[in-house]
Amino acid sequence: MPEQHVHHPDIALRSLRGELARRCRTVTEARWFALAVFAVILVNAGLLGVETYSGLATQWHHWLRQAEHICLAAFTVEILVRMLAYADRPREFWKDPWNSFDLVVVLCAFVPVVRENATVLRLLRLARVLRTARFLPQVRIVLVAVVRSLPGTLSFLLVGALLLYVYAMVGWVFFGRHDPEHYGSIGRAVLTLFLLMTLDGIGDAVHSGLEVSRWSLIYYASYVLLASFVLVNVLIGVVITSLEEAREMERDQPAEAADAGGSPDVQQHLAARIAAARRALDDLERDLGQTAPPRPRQAAMVVPAVVARAAPGSARARQRASRRRR
Repeated sequence: MPEQHVHHPDIALRSLRGELARRCRTVTEARWFALAVFAVILVNAGLLGVETYSGLATQWHHWLRQAEHICLAAFTVEILVRMLAYADRPREFWKDPWNSFDLVVVLCAFVPVVRENATVLRLLRLARVLRTARFLPQVRIVLVAVVRSLPGTLSFLLVGALLLYVYAMVGWVFFGRHDPEHYGSIGRAVLTLFLLMTLDGIGDAVHSGLEVSRWSLIYYASYVLLASFVLVNVLIGVVITSLEEAREMERDQPAEAADAGGSPDVQQHLAARIAAARRALDDLERDLGQTAPPRPRQAAMVVPAVVARAAPGSARARQRASRRRR
């Protein structure tokens, strides 16, 4: 009997969480919900732009504050609905990085220190604009490509910094006395070569170097080939490769969803069957909890009878064998 009081609340709570998650998931997957959130994000971006005009910000200060509070309330309701959509499987909510990003952006607006700092609050409101990537697949692909290209970009920066340092030291040795404005120190030399990487002012630099020595042509030509052509093309290749990987990931996600559930009609049919199976299991568990277990003597009497009923053919075979022996 004590188990009866333990199982019933768990079953009811499980059923309630499943029903709540199903309804919230229906809302979050609806097209009108995505369009509404996207519209609020655009309104939030527009409010940030209006606040940059001091005259409008002073004149409409009260209404701008009210609009900001409305946007924050809308974002809070949205993230709560998204969290409730995972009520039956909370761990799945954290597997999507966009869910974590949205939650952090919304919660930071309620932190007292952040809420009182106007600059930090504006930056957080600006971060909400990045949430448009959730609703725009092409923007999401570009952002994923940028993130995936970071390891290759860091390697590129390391090689580029090493190349700049070597050529800056060589430039300081050869041109430090004749052109101290550009090569007077290692810092100035690095800055000069970094600007020359974009081929801006390369003609003036070559003419100035030829006044010092003819060998400066080899110095600038090798630097332009390595820095402006080889390294830049390597960086472009890394970004393009990451972009292709991001596109493949974006294409694989609908394919995996289709393999897992098929069309929307099939998914609804499977969800209805799963819900019916869960209700049947809950009813069976409830009935088993209400039914008292048989007594030991009754069980001892029931088991032989069940065995005899289950195997009547074997009993008849034993009777025939005994008659033959007689």
